[in-house]
Amino acid sequence: MRKAMFWDRIANKYAADPIEDIAGYEATLKRVQDFLSDDQDVLEIGCGTGTTALRLAPLTHRWLATDLSTKMIAIAREKLAAQPTPQLSFEVADADAPVFGSGVFDALMAFNLLHLVSDLDHALQLAVQALRPGGLLISKTPCIAELNPLIPRLALPLMRAIGKAPHVLSFHADRLQSAISEQGMEILSVERHGTRGKDMRVFIVARKLGKVHVQQKGVLLPFKTGRSPL
Repeated sequence: MRKAMFWDRIANKYAADPIEDIAGYEATLKRVQDFLSDDQDVLEIGCGTGTTALRLAPLTHRWLATDLSTKMIAIAREKLAAQPTPQLSFEVADADAPVFGSGVFDALMAFNLLHLVSDLDHALQLAVQALRPGGLLISKTPCIAELNPLIPRLALPLMRAIGKAPHVLSFHADRLQSAISEQGMEILSVERHGTRGKDMRVFIVARKLGKVHVQQKGVLLPFKTGRSPL
């Protein structure tokens, strides 16, 4: 798969690169914690090398972190071995493929991922299907269309042509909110956490509508397994 090959190729550099806006990253982590509890089963798609999963998984009952890059997951598992976290596991899986099961998770995390999927509406449909009624979709997404128009129209296509950039979807925050709502989700919060100038990364929390079924605490339902500083 072409997109997996791209992320495999840059995995080591990705793991070594520092987080550009560390204050914004920490603000997002703190905000996500407001929505986590130790009885939740959580799925993260596009987990990259596992930095965020290692920070947040201890606050949950179970955290399954996935990425389509085998090399990213290999690095994440090395980190997990050095920092054992019983709640956390890493698996290879593509956010564009239906491998997560249906109605299995209490929360789904998508950090720096939704602009990288092949089809936004399809990826969101699969994400929502994986949630139980009342489950949360928590995402932070670069909205490329909010940048200088020359970037999505000229710079990114050129970089992709020479293998320096992945496939990227270009949309505004309003388009992303609408796409999430169209999947039967109630938008709970829309925020920006950046601390360096204009922040193109929108943080959205949404809840899956429908009757909530109470799960006995400590019971993990079976599920199928298959990027990311925020």
